[in-house]
Amino acid sequence: QVQLVESGGGLVQAGGSRRLSCAASASGSAFSISTMRWYRQAPGKQRELVAAITRTGLTNYADSVNGRFTISRDNAKNTMYLQMDSLKPDDTAVYYCYAYDRFSSLELWGQGTLVTVSS
Repeated sequence: QVQLVESGGGLVQAGGSRRLSCAASASGSAFSISTMRWYRQAPGKQRELVAAITRTGLTNYADSVNGRFTISRDNAKNTMYLQMDSLKPDDTAVYYCYAYDRFSSLELWGQGTLVTVSS
C-alpha cells in the first residue's frame, strides 16, 4: 500500500520561507505516481488547491500563491516539494499532499502538516 508522508511544517514569521516535502513510499508493491498536488485547509474554511505538478513538470498555482510558492518534484525519489516564500498570515493552514497512483488507480492523501505564519 502506497503512503504519502509530509514534512516541513512549523511556525514561521510573516515574510519568511518554509519548504514542505511529500514522499511516497510503499512496502511490497509497485506504484507509479502521476499528478501530484498540494492542498491546504485553513481553520473554518474549505480545503483549497494550492499548486499542482505533472510527472513531466508542468505546473499551475492558485492565484493567491502565484509568484510566492514554487512546486517541484523528484521522480527518482517519488518526492514533491513546496517552497513557500514571502509567507503571509493568510497562508496559515494544514497543508496536504495528494498523488495519483497510476498502477492502482487510487487517489492518495498525506496526513497533513501545519504551517503557522505569525504577523
